[in-house]
Amino acid sequence: PFPLLSRLEAADNEVVELGADIAALPALKSLDVANNQLRELPAALADCPRLKEANFRGNQLKDKRLEKMVNGCQTKAILEYLRAGGCGKGKAESAREEARKKKREKQQKKDGRDVEQDELEEASKLLVKVLHVSENPAPLVVKASPGVKDVRPFIVCCVLKGVNLKAGNALKRFLSAQTKLHEDICEKRTAATIATHDLQLIKGPLVYDVQPPDELKIMPLGRKEIKAKDLLRQLQSEAEEQRKQKKRQNVSGLHKYLQLLDGKDNYPCLVDAEGIVISFPPITNSEKTKISRDTSNLFLEVTSDTSLQICKDVMDMLILKIAELNRFTLENKEDSGSDDESDALCGPGNLNPSQNVQPMNFPLVAEQVRVVDMDGNLKVLYPSKTDLTTVSSLLTVIR
Repeated sequence: PFPLLSRLEAADNEVVELGADIAALPALKSLDVANNQLRELPAALADCPRLKEANFRGNQLKDKRLEKMVNGCQTKAILEYLRAGGCGKGKAESAREEARKKKREKQQKKDGRDVEQDELEEASKLLVKVLHVSENPAPLVVKASPGVKDVRPFIVCCVLKGVNLKAGNALKRFLSAQTKLHEDICEKRTAATIATHDLQLIKGPLVYDVQPPDELKIMPLGRKEIKAKDLLRQLQSEAEEQRKQKKRQNVSGLHKYLQLLDGKDNYPCLVDAEGIVISFPPITNSEKTKISRDTSNLFLEVTSDTSLQICKDVMDMLILKIAELNRFTLENKEDSGSDDESDALCGPGNLNPSQNVQPMNFPLVAEQVRVVDMDGNLKVLYPSKTDLTTVSSLLTVIR
């Protein structure tokens, strides 16, 4: 009747019996019936294929050996004891146990694929350690000016250390993954835009600001320094030329988002402590902070004119994807390859990782970054204790 029930809590009640029909809960993973009036535990509990955690303490069980077990043994040992029929069972009970065994094997065969999937997911969880601002001797801060409110108001930032792009095709895989994030969760960048930088090339604190199109200057990835209005005109011209050549499929993703700034009197930009524009969302990053195969630490940035939550959701997925790619590189034991660094010239979202392959269980470190107003009042902190929850089924966060 409850095929999806995974957790059952009935502690501190007056439960006197658990029926054998409890085996009809194929998704049950956690059971708490502590401090009740149970005298026996049904052998059918051993037929629950996914039951991993059970609390039977505080019940006066007739089987004293079992009572000792529930107070000191793991759930697996208790279920094995029940599966074996306990102690002092006769032939009739053994026959019933044999029947239950056959039923259980049938059920396990039916649910085997789901159980295996659960185990794979559990084993594949990745680790990320959060370094809080209070623990960081030199936390990076981003100041947001009032002007961004009317242009592109939302920004979330994070520092990520321990990523490996040095081996094999890691850099290419990462850039491809980021392109897919832009297409999917970022809704072709209309909802949000990702940008990444080599942390070692950044001078903080940073300012998220706006500048007029004819004053904003940036050195785009792979290009010379140029004014923002001239860059957009140049990119539009290139896009039109490609269309004339009937190569629509080859138009870069960058050219698709030029219209997002149509009608804006000011353009958004991220400026470092030296006054250099390092990001011009949603168009491009700066050559100054370009990632490479030797990048060891990342500064991640997600901006949006839609909502703060979409920025956080995208950042969650970005960190998960980096963790997955990091592990893929490690498990495949790739040697340092010859990725063309020109692959890193892919516009607004370019991702960077670290120089040394990390041990399997060594977590990535996500350093909290505060976004404050010009008076220092906190606007956004990421990752906070409520962040990274959307990917919690695959990511273990050490806070």
